[in-house]
Amino acid sequence: MTDLMSRPANYRGSHAAYADDDAITPPPPPPAPPYVTPPAGGPRRWPRRVVGGAAVFALVAGGGTAGGVLADRYLADQQSGTTTTSSTIATTATSTSTGSTTEGDDLAAVVKAVQPSIVTVTVDGDRSSSIGSGVIINSDGLVLTNNHVIAEDGTVSVRLSSGKTVPATVVATDTTNDLALVQATGLSGLTPATFGTNDSVVVGDTVLAFGAPLGLENTVTSGIVSALDRSVDTGTEKLSGLIQTDAAINQGNSGGALVDTSGHVIGINVAIATASEGSSGSIGVGFAIPADTVTTVIKQLESQIKS
Repeated sequence: MTDLMSRPANYRGSHAAYADDDAITPPPPPPAPPYVTPPAGGPRRWPRRVVGGAAVFALVAGGGTAGGVLADRYLADQQSGTTTTSSTIATTATSTSTGSTTEGDDLAAVVKAVQPSIVTVTVDGDRSSSIGSGVIINSDGLVLTNNHVIAEDGTVSVRLSSGKTVPATVVATDTTNDLALVQATGLSGLTPATFGTNDSVVVGDTVLAFGAPLGLENTVTSGIVSALDRSVDTGTEKLSGLIQTDAAINQGNSGGALVDTSGHVIGINVAIATASEGSSGSIGVGFAIPADTVTTVIKQLESQIKS
């Protein structure tokens, strides 16, 4: 999910072809979405990496492009290290449920509860600006995101769901699991996310993906858990035990939350597969780092900060 790819400067969107007969006039295409205007320093970019997920796509070992499958991962930021306060990871009680989905789930209520815990992470460099997503893990502004989101040099900032933007610094990273902690400055009283557990996730569960795809902040998409324990090879690292989902995940979603219908974070969005090297949009094959891995890494990274 992560070598740089520029979004076209004058992207106009697209619309599906209609299969109606000649007697029906198709409606006009929708207007272009309100993309975030790139800063004067240069265009916005999203990293992307070639994927060879052996368990998923049976591609050539080592992450080659055989099969033409790409994993698009999202945004790069910078690394700069300062100390931060420790966070409290909220986790749900372990349960061996048959799924979190029940008929008549009120997804709007879930979105309302979770959205304040989701942020947009931006890195502004000399020649380009990049953007990803993150999850608040304590009330003082400690944010979890993907390591590849903050891997580029630049000035890091965090934008809350309310629209407030503050400076931030990278305080700890785990390149093996592609996770990192970012400390946003001057914040208090935030709403930390609540994490679920792996054994609460069942194939077929309804899930919501939160983040800033293509820079569109406060975006939520829905789908199901498509599979568990998937493996993805990005060419530079191998990630395993991933949750697969058909919830739409696009460039800019990296580091955002995959949430169940109880509002618990069951994964951190990390990659998608696309149909060919020339395409980059969601085809309903996305991947998230599972909650148990995430909470374990958070504790390890916090110990690094304290030491």
